[in-house]
Amino acid sequence: MSRRFEIPATPENMVWGYLDSTTPPVLEVASGDVVTLHSFPAGGKETLPDDLSLVPADYMTALDTLPQGPGPHFITGPVYVKGARPGDALQVDIIDVKVRQDWGFVSILPLLGTLPDEFTEYETIHPRVDHARNVCVMPWGSMIPLDPFFGIIATAPPPAWGRCGSPVPRAFGGNMDNKELRAGTTLYLPVFNEGALFFAGDGHGVQGDGEVCITALETGVTGTFRLTVRKDMELDWPFGESATHLMSIGLDEDLDDAARQATREMVKHICLRTNLTRNQAYMLCSLAGNLRVTQMVDGNKGVHMLLAKSHL
Repeated sequence: MSRRFEIPATPENMVWGYLDSTTPPVLEVASGDVVTLHSFPAGGKETLPDDLSLVPADYMTALDTLPQGPGPHFITGPVYVKGARPGDALQVDIIDVKVRQDWGFVSILPLLGTLPDEFTEYETIHPRVDHARNVCVMPWGSMIPLDPFFGIIATAPPPAWGRCGSPVPRAFGGNMDNKELRAGTTLYLPVFNEGALFFAGDGHGVQGDGEVCITALETGVTGTFRLTVRKDMELDWPFGESATHLMSIGLDEDLDDAARQATREMVKHICLRTNLTRNQAYMLCSLAGNLRVTQMVDGNKGVHMLLAKSHL
C-alpha cells in the first residue's frame, strides 16, 4: 500500500536556481508513494508587493536564507525514489495543484520575453488571487480563471552535465512551463541517476501558451504527486498524457526544431501503443494532432502536440 508524505516549505528542502544530481535527497520514498510539496514564485525580493504583510513567512525565510544559483526559480527536492535506476522512467501522476498565496506577480524585464526590444518600460504588477471565485484579479479590473501548475517538474540531470541552471528545460524536464501539466495529467521523465531524484517548483497560477512576456502569474502553489518507477518504458525525453490525450514535448532553441521533435516523439509513442506503421502514425498526427507553442522564453523554446486517445 502506498504511503503519503509532505515536504515542509523550509530552506533545507529547496534549492534556488539550479538542478544538480549531487544535491542530497530531502526525502526517500518507495515506488508508488504520494508526495505533497510546496513552491514559491520565481525571483527575488524585487518581485514582492509593497505590502510585505502579504508575503508568507516561509517564503520570506527562503528569500533570506537560500543561496541563489544561476536561475530565479525556487525548486523543492530532490525526492529519492527507491528502485529507480538510470535508464528507467519516472511516472509522475499529478494528483492536485492549488494556489497557496493571495497574490502573484507578472513582469516585463530587460532583455527577456518574446519582444524585448519593443517593451522597454519595465514593470511588475501584483494581481490579487480570489480563492473563493478561483480567479486572479488584474489591476485594470478583469478576472482570469486560475489554472495552476508547476513550471518546473524534473528528474536530476545526468551527472556529467554538472549543475544546470533552472531556466532552460532539457531531457530531464525542468522549466518546461507547460500549462497542460495540470492536476489529472501524468508526466513521464527519463531517469539519469539512482533514485531518479525528483524536483518540482516554479509555481504558476495561470499562463497562456507561449508565456510571451517572460512570466506566467508567478505565485506559490502546493502540489501532490504519485511517483512510480517504470522499468517497462524506453524513454529518452519527457512525455505526458491525460485521460483523453497524449502529449509529446519538444524543446529546442529553434522553434521549428522543437516542433519537429514534438512530432517525432508523438509518432514514436503512437507506434508503441498501437499497430500503426510510422507512416500511418505520421499521417494520423497530420490529421488529428495539434501542435501548440508551450513557451517562447526559456532558452530552449517549447512545442507540445496533443492527440486525442480516441483516434488510436
